[in-house]
Order: sequence, then C-alpha cells, then structure tokens
Amino acid sequence: MINNNLINPNLVNKVKKTESIVNNKVSNTNNKTFKEIFENKAENANILFSKHASMRLNSRNLQLSNAQIKRVEDGIKRAEEKGIRDSLVLVDNIALLVNIKNKTVVTAIDNNSEKVYTNIDGAVIV
Repeated sequence: MINNNLINPNLVNKVKKTESIVNNKVSNTNNKTFKEIFENKAENANILFSKHASMRLNSRNLQLSNAQIKRVEDGIKRAEEKGIRDSLVLVDNIALLVNIKNKTVVTAIDNNSEKVYTNIDGAVIV
C-alpha cells in the first residue's frame, strides 16, 4: 500500500523560501499601495531597442534625441492604455515598430522609404 500522506521535503523548502521572498518584498514597500508601487515602476521603465532595431537605426543613419526618446516613451504609454500590443510609433521622420508589452522597439524605418506596415494593431503619432 502506498502512503500518500508524505510531503516531499524539497517542496516544503521551496514553499518556505518563496514565503520568505514574498514577505521581504511586501515589508520593503514602506506601506505604499500596489497602485503607487506599480506607477512608480512604470514611470522608471525605459524602452529597449532590439539588436535589429539598433542595426537599422545605424545603417539608415537615424538618430533619436533624448526629447524624441521621451516622446516614444509617451507614445508607448498611450498605446498601452489603449490595449495595443504591437504599434507603429511615428516620431518626426522615423517610424518605429514597437512591442508594447515588452516596451521594445523591434525595428526602425525611415518614414520616407516605407509606406506599408504590417503586423501592427495600432499606431501612435508623437
């Protein structure tokens, strides 16, 4: 007969470790609400550029100023609020295809060269 009442000690240790981590994270929040913590993290998040996007920007001699990057970040935030997953973000003469969930620029295109954009579900002009 098999005794099903035994608990795997490895599993118990993992649960205790997880509880410890969760308790530490909760205690380090200084009594802030989830919304405050979330908004703070979201404000401090930066956009990422994929290797492909970086190569495209370099090969097409496209440079984004700090002000333009800030506008792209604002565009990503607006797209996220609307539930867009993959967006075309137009900033001045540069078109950026962005994965909104990951805040990652997937590719960059000179707005004067390409006129058809696929696999997007929204566009933001900033």
